Amino acid sequence: MNPGSSPSPRTGRGATAVRRIATVVAAGVTRPPAPRPRWLVRGRVDLVAVADVIVALICLAATSSTLSNQRPPPVSGGVGLVISLALCAPLAVRTYLPLTAWCASALALFWVGGAYSPVGVLAGGVLVYILCLYAVAVRCESWVVVTAGVATVIGGVFVYGLNPVTAILTAAVPVLAGLVIRTRRGNTERLAVQERRHEGERALLEERQRIARELHDVVAHHMSVIAIQAEAAPYKIPDPPKELVESFAEIRASALSGLHELRRVLGVLRSDAPDTTPQPGLGDLDGLLQSARNAGVTVTAAISGTARPLPDGVDLSAYRIVQEALSNAMRHAPGAPVEVKLYYGEAALVVEIRNEHPPAGARGGVPADGGGHGIIGMRERATMLGGNLQAGPTEKGEFLVTAALPLDNKPAENQP
Repeated sequence: MNPGSSPSPRTGRGATAVRRIATVVAAGVTRPPAPRPRWLVRGRVDLVAVADVIVALICLAATSSTLSNQRPPPVSGGVGLVISLALCAPLAVRTYLPLTAWCASALALFWVGGAYSPVGVLAGGVLVYILCLYAVAVRCESWVVVTAGVATVIGGVFVYGLNPVTAILTAAVPVLAGLVIRTRRGNTERLAVQERRHEGERALLEERQRIARELHDVVAHHMSVIAIQAEAAPYKIPDPPKELVESFAEIRASALSGLHELRRVLGVLRSDAPDTTPQPGLGDLDGLLQSARNAGVTVTAAISGTARPLPDGVDLSAYRIVQEALSNAMRHAPGAPVEVKLYYGEAALVVEIRNEHPPAGARGGVPADGGGHGIIGMRERATMLGGNLQAGPTEKGEFLVTAALPLDNKPAENQP
């Protein structure tokens, strides 16, 4: 080939195919391993992997002993050790690279099988091969499993001279066992996903119910004010027209009717005794921060912009967001300093709660994905007001909650 010429398409396709095959064999894992049950894991130690290593060492010792005890000795001690390692070592990596382990075991059996009986010397290698084939059936793609099963049958018949029925059973037993375990794990994973989804939906509905109960007092107060002002308005001017008096009377009647319906709705939402405690707001923020300090949390607060009265819904939601963020920080990062910032903008109130790393030796940690029911509730409160909330770890490893709550009192669009 000339230095300036390019490789032919056939050569390029062949190299690509080789690279893909090498990638598949090297990676070996087409799906991540399923989490082990607690009784199979001790700290960071996987007891299944430990058991594989122990079985591999036992097979290694048995195979090496069989080779050395044959008469006359067919190989030297060093060659026998190499053969034993080739046959038994793949089992030690099947948990991490099942396809690679199976390929190595198959090649070793093919290499050694021409000289030794599978019943004698190769007994340990056959056991290792079956266990690796089982791992392939559990973790690899369907076409890989089928290929491995067919290769097992062909190799058993043509390389070792096994009866076809025996070869088929040798391949079918580990493959079927692996597929059964794979199906059960898949069903368990799907059930766990559905349970998490339903749990999140239930938490969202409960939080919406709580928000509705809290906002009832705010709306009921405004409806009562409307009724009182409509009743008192005709008396503010002498000899009001009859039509004006009737209009204010209709307004008062409508306000009272709406208030009555709100109370009826509240009766449906409440599952316990009515809470007569006034709804909190940012005016109560100092008491909330002091309660956190009394619990051992170092909390600092800062306010930017011009503080001013807020709409009742924004005031209540901002307080609840700070309250929930403090609770999350105390729960997930005990002992870590917390910083609370409020920014009064022209169009929105921005609430920011940031907690640092927990101190060394403290248990817990910030939630890595920003999940959890507390985050769901805070996000729902911000969305209800037409705002947004972001929660998650920062580049420095801190956990940051930022909520922007509009001050124009417009509800969020396209919200259920």
